Amino acid sequence: MDSDNKKIWEQLSSILQQRISHDGYHRWFSDVSILTCDLQSIELSVPNPIHQFFIESNYAALLSAAIEEIFKSTRQLHFVPRELQEQEVEHRSKSPLTTSSTKKTPAGIGLNPAYTFESFIVGANNQFAHAAALAVAQDPAKTYNPLFIYGESGLGKTHLLHAMGHRILANKKGARVVYLRSEQFTNEFIDAIQHGTLFQFRKRYRQADILMIDDIQFFAGKERSQEEFFHTFGALHDGHKQIILTSDRPPSEIDKLEKRLVSRFEWGMTAEVQPPDIETRLAILHRKADVLGMQIETWVLEFLAENIRTDIRRLEGALMRVMAYQSLSGKPLTQENVNHLLRDVFQEQARQNITIDQIQKRVAEYFDVRLADMSSKRRQVSIAYPRQVAMYLAREMTPSTLKEIGEAFGGKDHGTVIHAHKLIKKRMDGDLRLRDLMRQLDKQLAQ
Repeated sequence: MDSDNKKIWEQLSSILQQRISHDGYHRWFSDVSILTCDLQSIELSVPNPIHQFFIESNYAALLSAAIEEIFKSTRQLHFVPRELQEQEVEHRSKSPLTTSSTKKTPAGIGLNPAYTFESFIVGANNQFAHAAALAVAQDPAKTYNPLFIYGESGLGKTHLLHAMGHRILANKKGARVVYLRSEQFTNEFIDAIQHGTLFQFRKRYRQADILMIDDIQFFAGKERSQEEFFHTFGALHDGHKQIILTSDRPPSEIDKLEKRLVSRFEWGMTAEVQPPDIETRLAILHRKADVLGMQIETWVLEFLAENIRTDIRRLEGALMRVMAYQSLSGKPLTQENVNHLLRDVFQEQARQNITIDQIQKRVAEYFDVRLADMSSKRRQVSIAYPRQVAMYLAREMTPSTLKEIGEAFGGKDHGTVIHAHKLIKKRMDGDLRLRDLMRQLDKQLAQ
């Protein structure tokens, strides 16, 4: 840790020691240091993944607040377990020709060093998206431009983004790779307007060789940001620069996104990442345990893979929690204590297993209408209103697309679903009885 980073860590440590117990600080922060620090991010070196998991779970908000207190602005936090740093150095010294994609990323672009193509598990659910990402990384702006990757949260979209960034930087020294989330683009744009620095803002993004924006769906409804990004997109595309975007849904299903942006997002390649099958989930868990150097019984991995099905991030987090318990308690794992450790995860998983059929049945029972009315063309208020409630719940409680929801309600188009969702959401703002009803239905469906 160089002298500047050491001084910053001393300031952070001082704040942390004022806000957490002496034992807590000594156990979790006494062996932490700063690897890199720039205007966008701070990279912390931690002893092992158990420390990373515990700090992220319990102290991330406190760390972020302390960082903002020192710098008067936010920084992205990244953690790098020392075990992984040592493994990387050893691997690079043994095989220098095969580690170019894992070498340290230049400071300032905010890429996670753990997110590489080598650490990405390929399965039937993500094979096409992986192949497209690899093609773009090998030959930017030549194959698919833009590349638009979409899928539910926690399925590996951000991992692929970072992996492309690492590979491009390894293959093309000096490439200007810019990675950020859409909220950061919006916040920087607003700041540039307020401080008269639009020229510098535009120069940063329009002169990039590779622009990667995560969670583009958050541009929805932000008209000024969409206008600015439209021109940024045009400048980059016309200059044969690579644009890579991710979202939780395809471009055409992002509500309040300008049609001209939807059109441009669909110019290149659109690739979906789906939830992994059980074989892929098991492979992910085995890889994670191997990387962490932890011995864990096969039945535990199989139990996690069988019970956590739709979110890789949650799957890995559950494994970390179980391993942290095993490491810190020294007690053998049983199905009973694994169930206890992960009860909140399993409850959330149960919610994600809710189907549109279940929602329609529950809503029909509550409003005392026929189940067939949920998919009928009848427009009486006594039927249309329950149907809108069911559409709202289907959008909120299931991973189904707008098209899938519309089909389940008698072939309605996606615009009808969007209208129903907006209408119910607006009514809930001023209708206490409707909010209570929604909470009641939500609770019943989640049981």
